[in-house]
Amino acid sequence: MIIDVVKVFAPSTVAFFIGVAITPILTHYLYQHRMWKKRAGKVAPDGQPTPIFDQLHHDRDVGTPRLGGIIIWATVGLVTLLFALIAVFYPTPVTEKLNFLSRNQTWLPLFTLIMASLIGLADDWLEISGKGRYVAGGLSFRKRLLLVTLLGILGALWFYFKLERSSIDIPFSGELSIGWLIIPFFVLIMIFLFSSSVIDGLDGLAGGVMAIIFGAYTGIAFFQNQIDLAAFCAVVTGAILAFLWFNIPPARFYMSETGILGLTTTLTIIVFLTESVVTLPIIAFPLFATVLGNVIQLGSKKFRQGKKVFRIAPLHHHFEAIGWSPAKIVMRYWIIGIIMAVIGMIITLIGR
Repeated sequence: MIIDVVKVFAPSTVAFFIGVAITPILTHYLYQHRMWKKRAGKVAPDGQPTPIFDQLHHDRDVGTPRLGGIIIWATVGLVTLLFALIAVFYPTPVTEKLNFLSRNQTWLPLFTLIMASLIGLADDWLEISGKGRYVAGGLSFRKRLLLVTLLGILGALWFYFKLERSSIDIPFSGELSIGWLIIPFFVLIMIFLFSSSVIDGLDGLAGGVMAIIFGAYTGIAFFQNQIDLAAFCAVVTGAILAFLWFNIPPARFYMSETGILGLTTTLTIIVFLTESVVTLPIIAFPLFATVLGNVIQLGSKKFRQGKKVFRIAPLHHHFEAIGWSPAKIVMRYWIIGIIMAVIGMIITLIGR
């Protein structure tokens, strides 16, 4: 039991300090090469302009580097590789126990994190260089959606054929077998979480929310005796906290797509590995509230002749538009996120 606790928290602590250590190097590079958007502006998923957002963020949108998410996935990759190599070159009972890289628990989430983050990196690069489709740059929403869908299909096939998963755990009721339908269901969940990536819109918001969520899944995986997965989630949490150290107001850089895209897609893998898809809306409540707000806004504009429910979507920008300070919004999202994550953990663990 003690060694399992060490296995979870030692790599997480190492991840935090490695992330903090490499950040000044990345920051120097980002500022030296002016790795930020050259023109302020944003385009909504429906292709429409966003004048309220542009007005609120005109001064912050330009001059602050993007690509801060590199800290997260690079740190996770480095720490995972470090503990694996130590176990290979210095094999002892302790070093082998601390190695959390395993085929059935961490290969797939690590692969997804790296691949999705590289897709996000390409999007950020196009946005910075101004070579994207829109004024704001970047890959088009359809292209990102297609790539995420392909990742989702790969993950779903791995679950169905390699891990032989074909059921969903319903708290207090047991498993519900859905057979091959697990494949499209998996893809839909990944697309839904991908849609929540717009939560990366205020200093410290996405970092804090994602740290809370991955922290909750650290606990869930640990109590399900998926220790390798718990260690992986803890390492992601430590890496996010290292990023957050520099992202709280005033942010030194933004997480951008290379960070949030990797985190949301990886979260899908972890949700299915821990069989907690039913409680995901509770554990990741801020993400679901963000997507729901967007759906309501787009639906209202389409079916009510352009009328809007919120001043602006996503929801956190609505609060900003009505006069809430960014710090007030972020802190309240963190508080709600913690409360809901704890509730979701309890239901997940006692409902099995």
